[in-house]
Amino acid sequence: MTLFQRGLLIVCASLLMAACAQAPTPYNYTMFRQENPKTILVVPAVNNTVDVNAPDSYLSTISVPLAERGYYVFPVNLVKKVMENDGLADANMVHAADPKRLGEIFGTDSILYVSINKWDAKYIVISTSVEVSFTYTLKSGRTGETLWTRDMAMTYSPQASGGGLGGLIAQAIVSAIEKADPSYIPLTQQANAMAVNVEKIGLPAGPYDAEYGKDHSKF
Repeated sequence: MTLFQRGLLIVCASLLMAACAQAPTPYNYTMFRQENPKTILVVPAVNNTVDVNAPDSYLSTISVPLAERGYYVFPVNLVKKVMENDGLADANMVHAADPKRLGEIFGTDSILYVSINKWDAKYIVISTSVEVSFTYTLKSGRTGETLWTRDMAMTYSPQASGGGLGGLIAQAIVSAIEKADPSYIPLTQQANAMAVNVEKIGLPAGPYDAEYGKDHSKF
């Protein structure tokens, strides 16, 4: 098991313990159920961080978890290119545009807007911490109404095993590796999976999932 995988297990265990201590407030799915979206258009993410590579990196991670929930997801790179040709090259412009216009252009039931709030790697002597934070908002392509929204943050802090000088050296090596290549993508994949799958606050199953229409007790 890699250090990153061990870190993810620790994160998941912490989340499960927190969930046991206090169950999340269930999301109100009234608007979602009324619209009953079957397709999702993912638009370019708004980047509220200093990392210029964050939006494209993020865009490569979101389609799979949405498709695994049973939704048809428009190809994100094709969508981005069509938008650029239509004069919507800037993510902030896309997020400010009328969702109904995007619904008409692409013929989609819903549009997913994501804001990247944190995409950071912090280095303190021999310790490294990687943090990502996102806001997800799903809007109707027909009415423009918000159907679902969610905030998600994840942190990964690799810890070397053992103590003494050997442990410090090992931790320094791990920190150097993280500094050279922070684990943004695996952490983002984990954040996306948690955002859409957690009962009561995630996304209900879409039409290509066996649970479609049968998960009202969970969502």
